[in-house]
Amino acid sequence: MTKFEKAKVEIVNETTLSDQWNRLSTFDIDYTDSQGETHRLKREIYHRTPAATILLYDPRKETVVLVRQFRLPAYLKGYEAWIAETPAGLLDGEDPEEAIRREAMEETGYRVREVRPLFKVLMSPGAITEILHFFAASIDSSDRIAKGGGVDDEHEDIEVIVLPLKDAMAMIDSGEIFDAKTIILLQWAMLNRHLLT
Repeated sequence: MTKFEKAKVEIVNETTLSDQWNRLSTFDIDYTDSQGETHRLKREIYHRTPAATILLYDPRKETVVLVRQFRLPAYLKGYEAWIAETPAGLLDGEDPEEAIRREAMEETGYRVREVRPLFKVLMSPGAITEILHFFAASIDSSDRIAKGGGVDDEHEDIEVIVLPLKDAMAMIDSGEIFDAKTIILLQWAMLNRHLLT
């Protein structure tokens, strides 16, 4: 038995506020709380499609492959706008494993042989519907079969970064890496390097 045995939600109304790259909507909901009292609440939700991200790790050299690209939210908040992060992308209707293989190739030029599914995460459950699938894969220098850098038709402008895992961890401490998915995967790697051989 949990505190929320009496709790329930009824959606009263949904209004689309914007429907551009993704959809933003506002909801009126009747929320019956754990005490059995009902309250009318208003919430805005950003409907983002599922995505995937991957840690590419070279166990022989103890290096990781990251990418650096422009991120408007970082720019708007006054941070460095070209941030280092793990390769990632939308599923675009594909299976998560297929999608992350495609994204890894497009962004980094690395062919991914065996993909290890890790977990999936609601990255911002208070306002965004996106579910992010996390993966890891062992690579070596022979797996880099293209230059990467993104897809020209999508106007991607991506720098490929190969650096020691310990240096990437230091970039978290210094604040240079502050992307959630990247921090999660780098910390996973520090705890689980023995699984990536």
